[in-house]
Amino acid sequence: MTKIVIVSTSATELKGHPTGLWIEELAVPYYQFTDAGYEVVIASPAGGPIPIDKSSMSGEFFNDACKKFMHDADAIGQLGHSTKLESIDFSSGIDGIFLCGGHGTCTDFHVSDDLKSAIETLYSADKVVAAVCHGPMGLTHCTNPDGTPLVKDKVVTGFKDTEEIMVQLENIVPFMLETKLKELGAKYESADDFTPNVCVDGKLVTGQNPQSSDKIAAAVIALLS
Repeated sequence: MTKIVIVSTSATELKGHPTGLWIEELAVPYYQFTDAGYEVVIASPAGGPIPIDKSSMSGEFFNDACKKFMHDADAIGQLGHSTKLESIDFSSGIDGIFLCGGHGTCTDFHVSDDLKSAIETLYSADKVVAAVCHGPMGLTHCTNPDGTPLVKDKVVTGFKDTEEIMVQLENIVPFMLETKLKELGAKYESADDFTPNVCVDGKLVTGQNPQSSDKIAAAVIALLS
């Protein structure tokens, strides 16, 4: 059975700003993967309960997949008792990793040695590495075996600078994701603000924003099929 690890943030805040996981970016891929017959493990840097950004729990963002997830005993069980990243052996039996977003990732993804190790281990083994919205924060400190940035010369996307400015958190994030990816030598591509956009470069798959959750999950499944 295909096995994929979905990684969410463990952080409840970013420099005093309450945040967490953007639930759509977990719920939508979760059901696409389980519907495809995959074994899904929900993990986080710290393990245990994953905080949800309350802003993602209402309005158009709180879609049918989110509503289903919140009433799904198995899903909520994993969300409340996520597996600690360091306890997972990524050297065997894992077919892919999927990094969810939410501004909590701006606290822990880019400094997590366990996440860095997981991504580098899978990518060097030609497994699928995917990240959506702020999820690519977890790619920014990853390197290839030769020491070059993992994203160097790769076509990628992620939450764009103008989107960050629109949500008025440009002065709180540790760095602007689009700018950082470009600084690392990535070939950053984006669509209009808050419209779906997914980039696939080999086994590296990235999505621009929450609106890309469905499309990126489908791209991952296409690679794993």
